[in-house]
Amino acid sequence: MTIFDELGLSKLLGPIPDHATPVAHGKRHFVNGHPLDPPFPLGSEQVLFGMGCFWGAERKFWQAGEGVYVTAVGYAGGVTKNPTYDDVCSGRTGHAEVVLVVYQPPAIAFDDLLRIFWEGHDPTQGMRQGNDFGTQYRSAIYVSTPEQLAAANESRAMYQRVLTGAHLGDITTEITEGRPFYYAEEYHQQYLAKNPGGYCGLGGTGIACPLGSCD
Repeated sequence: MTIFDELGLSKLLGPIPDHATPVAHGKRHFVNGHPLDPPFPLGSEQVLFGMGCFWGAERKFWQAGEGVYVTAVGYAGGVTKNPTYDDVCSGRTGHAEVVLVVYQPPAIAFDDLLRIFWEGHDPTQGMRQGNDFGTQYRSAIYVSTPEQLAAANESRAMYQRVLTGAHLGDITTEITEGRPFYYAEEYHQQYLAKNPGGYCGLGGTGIACPLGSCD
């Protein structure tokens, strides 16, 4: 079941129909020049993070160091195939704005990425992030392996204990495996590198996450 099903949106207006072809998203990363599309280097792993507006979220991960091979923004977790940005903003696709992170262990550990995720936004806000409201701004981790799934769930439980100790709310992050990823339009890729003064609405809880390099 997707978040789309849970909200019953299909009973209201119905889902946005599928598109036959994906949007044009560019070929290379604006910052590091690596290809945005697979095949990626042997041994690479992939994960999708939803942290609210994907402009600021993507920047956090391309700045994470050499272990991150490439990042890209897009949509996942919904029902419409090959959605556009306007489709997703309508709330009728069920998709979240997400960042694809292709990384290369052991140069960077999955726990390091999880730490960036938990500290980089407020995972207790449900269908919003800061001033951005809507199902597309929900907190989510869409993993690609059972090992990632176990680590993500363990990290959520750990961070919840930390937040509870600080008298903060319950984590609402959706964690699941096997969600298809659809690239966003080229305009959105590495947006804050192309537009350094652009909008970034991310704000964390201010509570450190004891994972990765925090150990």
